[in-house]
Amino acid sequence: MRILKNLSKDKLAMLSLMIIVVTIIVGIFAPLFAPHDPNEVNMSLRYASPSWAYLLGNDHLGRCILSRIIYGIRPSVLWVLVVLCISVLIGAILGFLAGYFRGKVDAIIMRICDTMLSFPGYVMALAVIGILGVGLENILIAFALIKWAWFARVIRTSVMQYAELDYVKFSKASGISDIKIICKHIVPVTFSDITVISSGAIGAMILQISGFSFLGLGIQAPNAEWGMMLNEAREVMFTRPELMLAPGLAIVIVVSAFNFLSDSLQVALDPKLVNSKNKHIENLPLSKIKVQEKEVAN
Repeated sequence: MRILKNLSKDKLAMLSLMIIVVTIIVGIFAPLFAPHDPNEVNMSLRYASPSWAYLLGNDHLGRCILSRIIYGIRPSVLWVLVVLCISVLIGAILGFLAGYFRGKVDAIIMRICDTMLSFPGYVMALAVIGILGVGLENILIAFALIKWAWFARVIRTSVMQYAELDYVKFSKASGISDIKIICKHIVPVTFSDITVISSGAIGAMILQISGFSFLGLGIQAPNAEWGMMLNEAREVMFTRPELMLAPGLAIVIVVSAFNFLSDSLQVALDPKLVNSKNKHIENLPLSKIKVQEKEVAN
């Protein structure tokens, strides 16, 4: 409730949250929102202009662009969220173990993370795709194998900040089990950090999976995906630029919404940032506050 209360003070954060929620709902219930079958081919409507029946027009095979964008939410956003949750879960478990127990456990886990992070993410993804083959499932597997190491290192740093606090040391001295200490004292205070880095990473993962699909390494035809739609419209980008505009705007809007929400969550989950922001506003003259409100509204 406190998080929503703090977010409600930021109009851009609420707008971003609304866009994300609507996108997820539309993606889950895509058959209810899509006006046509996204894979239905109708060559008589090839490159047809927008109409009441087809609001965004038709592509090179006469398929409904709006329906394909709606169904494209699933691989472009929903499946990325699933992989993100898996990566964060693996990274959180290893990060908590490394940051709390330290010693040999920390050394072993961090050496594995160093090995994984020593290769550029795209190179590792291409290597996995080269071994397993092209396809959405293989890209998602590659993301899960690559991203966990970065999450583990970041979460470990956050855990180390709290593992040496006095109340944690007192809990250890009192004979409380390590699992109870981690669940009761460490997880709640690191939850905000995990939330912020997760929301910040989702935008980059959406861009990456769209980039792989644009190159033909991701989801394969006839399934719909935003990056693949950009690739299919590339041949007529100068004569029919609207075919690239629709999926391109979808990517930009969703990625921007996640990035704006990530920035707002960082403020909403950190009491120091909230208080400093409120004090800054209180110390401003009334005229300047009104000017800033107008700038935000514009």
